Amino acid sequence: MLVLRSLIFNAAFYVNLAFWALCTTLSLPLPRRMNAIVRIAALWGRTSFWLMRVIVGTRVEITGTEHIPPGGIIVASKHQSIWETFALITVFNDPVYILKRELTWIPMFGWALLRSGMIPVNRSAGSRALQEATRRAKTEITGHGRQLMIFPEGTRRPPGAPPAYKYGVAHLYAELRVPCVPVALNAGLFWPRRSFLRRPGTIRLEIMPAIAPGMDKMAFHARLQETIETACDRLLQQGLAELAALGVEPPANLRQEPPARP
Repeated sequence: MLVLRSLIFNAAFYVNLAFWALCTTLSLPLPRRMNAIVRIAALWGRTSFWLMRVIVGTRVEITGTEHIPPGGIIVASKHQSIWETFALITVFNDPVYILKRELTWIPMFGWALLRSGMIPVNRSAGSRALQEATRRAKTEITGHGRQLMIFPEGTRRPPGAPPAYKYGVAHLYAELRVPCVPVALNAGLFWPRRSFLRRPGTIRLEIMPAIAPGMDKMAFHARLQETIETACDRLLQQGLAELAALGVEPPANLRQEPPARP
């Protein structure tokens, strides 16, 4: 039954994606100030939530929205699956992502990314790429009051894996001088990377109090990692208990015990 529901959901998910992608293409001529592309992406996210609940039995619980400060901010989120890439768009009203430039080469999709003000970078450019991303991010955050979405580990990590936070987020925090909002989640339990299976239960996303600007880079980096990982460990255990109650096996090779903290 899990396999069948997962297959049906995946088919429905990509049909839904194609529909909203068409809507996005039709919205390209609209002025950027109307924010149409971001709004359409949020609708894609919400309809995906509905499909998950109806087909797979996966609910979504988002808490801590009262911790989102007004104006431009950095949002530093755990990254476990594709789920959070669209889920965050439903929470924040004007998000902007730093992404690899190759995505902007995709016809229609890439045009929409550029039209919505996303920040493409050439990862092979090293420090120059970080400098350019910082310059663009400062314009979007301070000039337009947008929320910069960052995945501090740079890539998806399975639930329970030892953290691998990079220092790019600390550089952006120091240069942009705006609050940083940590985000924890357990999406990888129910929508694991590199797997078509979708598990029933509750995906939990928790928004935690913002870290005010002005901290030392190293101190900020350590605090951000500790804040996110401690919350993710708790959400992981909640998710595992729910899967056990439903009689559903967790993803293979999952590290179920939280790593030791220094």
